[in-house]
Amino acid sequence: MVLRALTAGGLVAALGVGTGLWASSGDDGADGTPAGSVASQQAAAGIAADEAAAQAASPTPSRSYALSTAPRTIPSVSSHTPARGPGWRPAAGHRVVVNDASLADEGQLIAGELGMTYAGNKGDAKAGDLRLTLNRGSGANPESYAMTVRGGRVTISGPSDTGVFYGTRTLKQEVHGGATAPEGVVKDAPAKPQRGFMLDIARKYFSPSWIEDRVRELGDLKFNQLGLHFSDDQSFRIESDSHPEIVAQQHLTKAEVRKIVALAASRHITVVPEIDSPGHLGAVLAAHPELQLRNVNGVATRGAIDISKDASASLLDDLLNEYAGLFPGAYWHLGGDEYQALTVSSPATSFPQLASAAVARYGSGAGVADLATGWLDDRADTVRAHDRTMRVWNDGFFRNTSVKPASDLVVAYWTGKEIGARTPVEYLSAGRKVLNYNDEYLYYVLGEPQTFVYPTGKRIYEQWTPRVLRGTTPVSARYDAQILGGSFAVWCDLANSQTQAQVAAGIRMPLNATAQKLWDAGTPPLTWTQFKALANQLG
Repeated sequence: MVLRALTAGGLVAALGVGTGLWASSGDDGADGTPAGSVASQQAAAGIAADEAAAQAASPTPSRSYALSTAPRTIPSVSSHTPARGPGWRPAAGHRVVVNDASLADEGQLIAGELGMTYAGNKGDAKAGDLRLTLNRGSGANPESYAMTVRGGRVTISGPSDTGVFYGTRTLKQEVHGGATAPEGVVKDAPAKPQRGFMLDIARKYFSPSWIEDRVRELGDLKFNQLGLHFSDDQSFRIESDSHPEIVAQQHLTKAEVRKIVALAASRHITVVPEIDSPGHLGAVLAAHPELQLRNVNGVATRGAIDISKDASASLLDDLLNEYAGLFPGAYWHLGGDEYQALTVSSPATSFPQLASAAVARYGSGAGVADLATGWLDDRADTVRAHDRTMRVWNDGFFRNTSVKPASDLVVAYWTGKEIGARTPVEYLSAGRKVLNYNDEYLYYVLGEPQTFVYPTGKRIYEQWTPRVLRGTTPVSARYDAQILGGSFAVWCDLANSQTQAQVAAGIRMPLNATAQKLWDAGTPPLTWTQFKALANQLG
């Protein structure tokens, strides 16, 4: 009778110390806190008291448990040391406790999700506890964590609140649908530091609530970046104080964006803004036709701003400075792709004003590509003043220019199909850092224009890795450290081809697969059929 009551509640304190069945967690205490710390000593005292009371109340149960198996989560965990025991389930009245006030947000979130009580910073230990702890390990990956399930309790520890948050995501999946978190110790960390999802809100309006739902989805899958491409030829989609004339009627207000940014921050996701230039500026230029690039015959060039004019630079810098205050994260996307002045056979002949400006600024021998490179370097200077790390689409880097792109620009590699596009190895061998946006696998383009087809989770899961930057062939493993990660991207070229709900459904499995391969680029532990079933089970 006693055994049944204990097991039903997931409480097995009576099995406690000395059974020889619990997995070791190295130098950590039984709750995962650093051995010898005040929190460790307090927790140990509480655990001992609980176990002594339970043992005094009834004989030690004799039931034995099978060795636990690794949890099935998306993404999968790096390692699991099995142990014997009943595992852990949340229950009403069980506590979430922390050892540091900075973990309050993580504690309150998981307590609400699992129907538990958030009890704050506590040094004691009670049956059923979920304890979140910071160990601030020197040199440790800040996104790493350890999770120990033992003696009817769970401890998640990490060197930062980010790692602890990811541990709570793992636990949330483990107990989904009334399942039990397996006994033992999980140690986990991502393979790649940047794991993103990019959304084109310029060509298609997405509601704030839809974006917020994606943020929650991304957080549970351990993504850490949300890119917002909010300016293009079709529309400029975020409220502006410096240039309200450029903003589309249907747009996100700054208050709505702040709410999205705050929600993302609570899920340890950085929002990465993109104002693409000097191309893809059609919506801005509709309000400023005097800055539209025109060829020698006076014909306007779609989406292209005239980079020979000082007013063009002033307008862009106004916007970059304004939105730096709205997006406080560490990253910024400068765009730089598909500047139409450089797609003609002779840019200098077609656009003599650009050729003249290049020579005037950079000397004889400078060309239009030098002027375009200088434009991006100048915009980088503007953004760098706000302490951001910047990325540029790979076709925004040009060959054989006397003006060189700033050394701190990260290559956002998306295609090898554009005019003048270089292979990834050209950037990597020059020491550039690269992010993988491979359009062969990671581009979800509404309406499937040109040669695009909707990507499938199966193809990403079985064929793609972060080293597959262009086409289907991976670059050498020696470049792996320069590949910072990657991003799945939704582009809305034919905006009305799908509804918001259809986009959400269409990208669900590709996002799951991308999350898996950015967290662990190796061969996944599950077959695609098993992985898909797990994703459906987790919802």
